[in-house]
Amino acid sequence: MMFRIALLMFLLAGPVLASDRVLTIGGALTEIVYALGEEGRLVGRDATSTYPPAAEDLPDVGYMRALSPEGVLSLAPDLIIADEGAGPAEALDVLTSARVPIVFVRDEPSADGLIAKIDQVAEALGVPERGAELAAQVRADLDAAKAQVAELAGDRPKRVLFILSTQGGRILASGTETAAAAMIELAGGVNANTGFDGYKPLTDEAVAAMAPDLILMMARGGDHGMATDALLALPALAATPAARTRAVVQMDGLFLLGFGPRTAQAVRDLSGALHGS
Repeated sequence: MMFRIALLMFLLAGPVLASDRVLTIGGALTEIVYALGEEGRLVGRDATSTYPPAAEDLPDVGYMRALSPEGVLSLAPDLIIADEGAGPAEALDVLTSARVPIVFVRDEPSADGLIAKIDQVAEALGVPERGAELAAQVRADLDAAKAQVAELAGDRPKRVLFILSTQGGRILASGTETAAAAMIELAGGVNANTGFDGYKPLTDEAVAAMAPDLILMMARGGDHGMATDALLALPALAATPAARTRAVVQMDGLFLLGFGPRTAQAVRDLSGALHGS
């Protein structure tokens, strides 16, 4: 409902080409704006927008799920392009009350979802032709990556467990219907955890029973990552095939899970790690 209301406000707000103070909320959306060559219209970004490096020079309005409306409005944007998961709802209510046009972009972690995302951003910026060109390039790159994965994948796909956090030694892992699950499949692997949707903590026994061949994590500090030795020494992982072969892959979170213009390269990199190329 929020998406429909915000989209209606956007359509009633007038020509998109008048929008020359654009704020993006969502790392993949910011990447798409740069890939479209429209970065000159950006006046700010959220904390997840860390690529390309030039984006970090823009004012930061905070984490996309914990926005401060005052910080957003201080940049005087005339268009906000936001991931559908942006929030909280109270902050969005303030922004819509301020009559700032907001376009919420659906975040579907799939090849088709990525193409739709590009089309939505390009339409919001008033450059649909450029969006069609970028979408065609990304689609071709994804098709080429899929062909490479098909050549690399063997008869026994690797079982991959994506771990989001190991806080307190407790593993918080991805199930199905997540960007991590989608990337594992695109790279020719098998998601080791199909018992639930989203992210949930796992017992040591559950992890051991999954017998992952490879552990996939985001390459970042704090509770989201740890040294390989410490990770594989956790009771839940110590007896797994991944621990025996020390098969741990850490990748930049936005690159791996963002489903932005670099997704095809992320698929290649993950596939290479899975299949030893």
